[in-house]
Amino acid sequence: MEVRPFITNPKAVEKCVRYVDTDLNRVFDTQSLSEQKTENLPYEITRAQEINSIFGPKGSKDAYDVILDLHNTTAKMGASLILEDSKDDFTIQMFNYIQKSMAPEPCSVLLIEHPKIKYPTTRSIAKHPVGIEVGPQPQGVVRADILEKMRKMVISALDFMHQFNEGSEFPPCSIEVFKVLEKIGYPRNEDGELSAIIHKNLQDQDWKPLNPGDPMFITMDGKVIPYEGEDSVYVVFVNEAAYYEKNEAFIKTQKMTLSAQGVQCKSI
Repeated sequence: MEVRPFITNPKAVEKCVRYVDTDLNRVFDTQSLSEQKTENLPYEITRAQEINSIFGPKGSKDAYDVILDLHNTTAKMGASLILEDSKDDFTIQMFNYIQKSMAPEPCSVLLIEHPKIKYPTTRSIAKHPVGIEVGPQPQGVVRADILEKMRKMVISALDFMHQFNEGSEFPPCSIEVFKVLEKIGYPRNEDGELSAIIHKNLQDQDWKPLNPGDPMFITMDGKVIPYEGEDSVYVVFVNEAAYYEKNEAFIKTQKMTLSAQGVQCKSI
């Protein structure tokens, strides 16, 4: 097994910002990866092309098997994993292994499979993309508890891959996931400014249910805006700082169970 640590956006790291010109974690689409290089090409698109040449090309047999895409979030997500394909038995087995290794610490799984919501991430270059989100931790802040969780999740993922390479058999398993349904935007006035914020009862309630009638937003003058859906949903990325510019207050999800077939590395 070859492991290659890699900082995807060094210029953003230097400035302690999410990105310099455009969100790097949204530009691994075919058009961006094939753009002609010019002086006016956004830095992150140039960087995406470089990353694709190192770890890809995306969609090819030469692409890396796994990318562990490491993120911190300002939302109270705890230790979280992001799955992009509900039929990816290998990755589901890995997530099951990580969850067991993290126990009794919860490690929730977000399934991003909705075609209108799924976006071209850095990790999408790999055959088995793995998103790891740990929070709450603001940009530019390092918390020992968050770092410890991140390290434990990465080590567990590497342990799983090592055992797989050694020929260990992983029997069929099932995991609980939260499937993305819809992204909910902030209420805004006619000038596009925020007219309401996350209600205190919803703040820090990631992975917990939002029931019909529950407070969802509160306006600047104190008016409560309740959730008017017909069914209960589960919320994630509640009040994520990086999503204000994307007008995303939180994500609605549905809890479900995924099953994976057994996997074992067959010697050639």
